[in-house]
Amino acid sequence: MPDVVQRIVDALDDRRAKDIAVLDLRRASETLDYFIVATGESSLQLRALEESVRDKLEAVGVRPKGVEGPSTRWVLLDYGFVVVHIMSPEARDFYDLEGLWADAERLEVTPTPPAATPPA
Repeated sequence: MPDVVQRIVDALDDRRAKDIAVLDLRRASETLDYFIVATGESSLQLRALEESVRDKLEAVGVRPKGVEGPSTRWVLLDYGFVVVHIMSPEARDFYDLEGLWADAERLEVTPTPPAATPPA
């Protein structure tokens, strides 16, 4: 799994995204490698999640090719081979991207633990 995917998962986890799912689309799609889907519980959290992902990737020189949103229900960040969907609980239930891509493998990705702070 690419480092970019782990960075996105970490950025979402940093802002307490719910139910982060990483779908490996390489066998199911000719144009995409990964979908990352996460839930934000308010429009403010959706914005914070988007900013966290963008900041963490821009820090290593990776910028989105496209952004749709923000809206109060869904933000889409297109990084070419990986697309990030940050959704409200209602939008995630309604659009059911995981069900739509049921033939994709769901990867188990664990957020990187924060670095321990040395004692003062």
